Amino acid sequence: MQKRLAQRTGELYALDLQKLAAQAGEAGIALTEVHNAHIRRWVAQMHSRGRSGRGIALILSGWRGFYRWLGLEGLVGSNPVQGVRAPKAAKPLPKALSVDDAVQLASHDDEGADPWLEARDAAMVELLYGCGLRVGELVGLDLEASPQARGWIDLQAAEAHVLGKGSKRRSTPVGRKALEALRRWLEVRGTAADGASPALFVGRHGSRLSAQSVWQRLKRRSLQAGLATPVHPHMLRHSFASHLLQSSGDLRAVQELLGHANITSTQVYTRLDFQHLAKAYDAAHPRARLKPKS
Repeated sequence: MQKRLAQRTGELYALDLQKLAAQAGEAGIALTEVHNAHIRRWVAQMHSRGRSGRGIALILSGWRGFYRWLGLEGLVGSNPVQGVRAPKAAKPLPKALSVDDAVQLASHDDEGADPWLEARDAAMVELLYGCGLRVGELVGLDLEASPQARGWIDLQAAEAHVLGKGSKRRSTPVGRKALEALRRWLEVRGTAADGASPALFVGRHGSRLSAQSVWQRLKRRSLQAGLATPVHPHMLRHSFASHLLQSSGDLRAVQELLGHANITSTQVYTRLDFQHLAKAYDAAHPRARLKPKS
């Protein structure tokens, strides 16, 4: 039974078969004479020319289906594309701010803003960057510890207790700047909230702030602070981890503070750290700054 394909899908399928025919023609063989080694070589060539792993996977899917059909017609004995996989796409690095940009955002003070909103938003930024919290952990914080609380801040001990992924609890230190911002927020929080919500961060009507609201407020604040790129909550978590690793080099400690169950999740920040070192090398090392002779 033939597949019913959308027009564009059919056009792309035809183009993929044209590529296959061209590759076979360059190799001086018929399509029915293509072997597994040919397919692997052509995949390597496409990858070296910059085609993405996803793009190659789509092409291979078309070629695999074509040879499956040839097999059903009795024109080939085996499918040469079977077992061939596209190269894995490199996992993109998490986006992190530079230290200067992170400090600029955390230090930003919008003097013309509503003091209530300014105090709340400043405290949120300090906790996201200072403690590496996820946005869900941030909005889950309550004013006080209780059996029902997903998380809370112990101001006396300077610790944040949160419920992370997999319902795993962890504690992380709260720095001096974050504590100062939190105290400023707590001083004004009750003036607009109705007092019924146990949430630490609330909106004007006293209900718990949503993750979407935090995204919106953070994007607005980062642009007001003069940052070139809009900032989202997870970017501050990445910045927390990257900057801490740059300063301490202690991967295990960063793993604990982030609440990663597996060290491999934390190791991605070593790549960010290496990028930081490579940039410093390029900018400062005498041998890196030598211009090639013309």
